[in-house]
Amino acid sequence: MFGLDPGPGTSIVECARIAERLHDVLVDDGLAPVAKTSGSKGMQVYAGVRTRTADRTSAYAQSLALRFAAGTPGLVTAKMAKSLRTGKVFIDWSQNNPAKTTIAPCSLRGRDQPTVSTPIAWYEVRACTRPEDLVFTADQVLDRVSASGDLFAALDTTRAPLP
Repeated sequence: MFGLDPGPGTSIVECARIAERLHDVLVDDGLAPVAKTSGSKGMQVYAGVRTRTADRTSAYAQSLALRFAAGTPGLVTAKMAKSLRTGKVFIDWSQNNPAKTTIAPCSLRGRDQPTVSTPIAWYEVRACTRPEDLVFTADQVLDRVSASGDLFAALDTTRAPLP
């Protein structure tokens, strides 16, 4: 799992651009990525993997985050320090640890106007040009699931070995 967290001066729009690139790398590595919004400012990209240890998953995710940060240092950081995030997207590779938690798909965020961590299709990621494009309410998510099914279900059927 890759958390894409926008720093000050960026939004989910920049996260979507990073997610598109991440999608292509994961597919090239034989994985089948799925995406979801965090229900807040960012998003996550997941891929079902087969491995015996979480350490391998974490090392793989870290290597990709570092590669993206080295390739586009003005847009991506792989370091957690908040002081390094201005104008950048933080690729949080550290979530690949059994002790870490993240918001589950279709979970409400406790806000004045609650939004939902929503599984999204890759065409929606590519089409995102405004933060509002990837903001969903509970009613919208229920309609989406009725119309499209569980976009996250693919994780169970597409597990592949880590490269």
